[in-house]
Amino acid sequence: MDRSQKADSVAQLNATFNEVGVVVITRNLGLTVAQSTVLRGKVREVGASYKVAKNSLAKLAIKDTAYEGIGDMLTGPTAIASSVDPVAAAKAVVEFAKTNDKLEIVGGAMGSMVLNADGIKALASMPSLDELRGTLIGLVQAPATKIAQLTTAPAAKLARVFGAYAKEAA
Repeated sequence: MDRSQKADSVAQLNATFNEVGVVVITRNLGLTVAQSTVLRGKVREVGASYKVAKNSLAKLAIKDTAYEGIGDMLTGPTAIASSVDPVAAAKAVVEFAKTNDKLEIVGGAMGSMVLNADGIKALASMPSLDELRGTLIGLVQAPATKIAQLTTAPAAKLARVFGAYAKEAA
């Protein structure tokens, strides 16, 4: 990698760090290419990204961003998972790590708040942004549904009563 490629890589990483809501640092302990491809696919499915970057370039890229605190975690064979949704990247990486012991979660950060591995696992257990939106929409729609049921219930009860009287009279 020549100097201009390194500068481009640092600029791309810096732009990523300025856009995302969460960064998860993982350590590769011997993942095969196939396993790495599966991990990248799972991360991509949730709208996140997973990138292996040179630690020295990543340390340069985090300067003047909210993620400066993760510099100490960038040692050894690391990779960076990131997403705009504060839960998506953490959830995808933690789920993969449960089934594969060759991926170690080192830690990460959510904005300027640095998280250890347990913090990332706790973050992954939270509902995602889409799940929260669905819950909120369900809560908003519930009262309207109940009002519709209440307004139709008396008419239905009356119809059943009249139907019962009609059967008795006949």
